[in-house]
Amino acid sequence: MHIALASPRVAATVADGLAATDRLLAAAAAQGARIVCFPEAYLPGLRGLDFPVPPFGRAEQERVVGAATEMTRRHGITAVLGMEWHTDLGRHIAAVVIDAQGHLVGVQTKNQLDPSEEPLYVPGRTRRLFTVEGLTFGVAICHEGFRYPETVRWAAARGAKVVFHPHCTGSDLTGTVPRAWGDPAGPYYEKAVMCRALENTVYVASANYAFRYPESATTLIGPQGGLVAHLPYGEEGVLVCDVDLDAATGLLAKRYAPERYGDGA
Repeated sequence: MHIALASPRVAATVADGLAATDRLLAAAAAQGARIVCFPEAYLPGLRGLDFPVPPFGRAEQERVVGAATEMTRRHGITAVLGMEWHTDLGRHIAAVVIDAQGHLVGVQTKNQLDPSEEPLYVPGRTRRLFTVEGLTFGVAICHEGFRYPETVRWAAARGAKVVFHPHCTGSDLTGTVPRAWGDPAGPYYEKAVMCRALENTVYVASANYAFRYPESATTLIGPQGGLVAHLPYGEEGVLVCDVDLDAATGLLAKRYAPERYGDGA
């Protein structure tokens, strides 16, 4: 199966973000991808960072979902769309899955918030798997996949072949461009994604914004922990890769034995 990771620039408005979503869905579909994942909270943008984020309430949420369902149907591709998601509990960071027929399959909220996000968002309470076109996958959002390995293992142990990892690291204003992927002197993010794939024997597909000064690349890691491919730093576009679903056995995830971690001597 061909999967894709979209790396857009920060959207100035929701309308700009929808236009970029349409453009990148079309590009992924043209290269044969069946599913494409966008970065964390791409619509309308992740709050609390160094770029402005437009207002976004339930009316905007409904409008975005309506537009996205039309796009996926027109391009014949499934989207894992990072966006804000409003419920009775408040404002969540979430990934919304919309299939190639334009059906809203479901939503995965971010349940492990970074401490800096707690004044702005509320955590979700549940995890779920998705199966689309024969691919079973999970979603771990940014901080979850980088710092809470349990979020990836939860999906892998239950049969996920791919764990999508929409995230947001970097800036358009300050920073440096990494010298090479996985640079030992660089931030730990890319190394963490390698660990999540290797320790679970599944693919981890990690999508970042196309920042001018990114701290991690949009990247696909294979089930043995090796780099399959990544987009050049700061480049807007889609990364389309073939995944061997038979290679994603989940072997190491399924060998986890929590009963051996009891308290006491």
